[in-house]
Amino acid sequence: MFQTRPARFVLFPLLGAALLACGTVPTPAPQASLSAQAASAACDGGAFRVVVGGVTYQGNRGFDIPVPAGARVQLRGRYVQFDLDGDTLSAYDYVMTGAANSLDMTGGVRTPVFASKVVDLGGQKLSGTLKASISDAAIVLERRGSSAKMKIQAKDCAQGGIFQMEPEAGAPLTVTHTLAPGMYYFKNPYTGKINFGNGTNFRGKDSPQMATLTLQGEQVSVWSVQSGGRMGGVLGEDAVELSAGATKCVQDCQAQNQIRGTLPVTDPAYSN
Repeated sequence: MFQTRPARFVLFPLLGAALLACGTVPTPAPQASLSAQAASAACDGGAFRVVVGGVTYQGNRGFDIPVPAGARVQLRGRYVQFDLDGDTLSAYDYVMTGAANSLDMTGGVRTPVFASKVVDLGGQKLSGTLKASISDAAIVLERRGSSAKMKIQAKDCAQGGIFQMEPEAGAPLTVTHTLAPGMYYFKNPYTGKINFGNGTNFRGKDSPQMATLTLQGEQVSVWSVQSGGRMGGVLGEDAVELSAGATKCVQDCQAQNQIRGTLPVTDPAYSN
């Protein structure tokens, strides 16, 4: 297995860099690169609950959730946990819990993945009701401000396309990803793509659409995201597929990018 520690990045600017190739991103539908059975297995028993101000919202239905200024929105699932800043829907403390699953990548160990995924709304704050829609292992959250809108899609699964952030503000916005301690970005020698991991078979990848990478470091990536574009994240086999990348779309975009035929998986962590 590919256990050796990959070469790390030295921080360098990539102003005007081309899009990184991206994999499948999260939607309520199964991921195209996995069989329906495998996708279901990755999400087996998954279900988010939302906690705001000590009040819990859960179950397969929609909610209009009041969020006081400065409050944190807690997302708690079987496999995935993270917090959102209610004012911007920036994400913090994204963790894989290590819950038992046949497609678990953590070895049963609680594994912090991202310290933060922060969107710069240029000083704007979201102020409307937080709309949450929970459906089995998937959740969609939306909140608006005076001239900005944020949408988060997430799945409570052991791997696959399980997170997506969609900012809209009429102009490009900066999104900064900071990995948790122990995680680092590396160039995968088997695919040539930029992955992140922790020296084990854990694999992840940032998944952009209409977003330009402006800075890549060992633990930080910075993106300029067009209004209506998105920053997603994929884990596991989806992160190492030799896919062509996302199409260009900023309005009424489909979260999934359908795969025609099959894609090769060359990373030994998933190809054996």
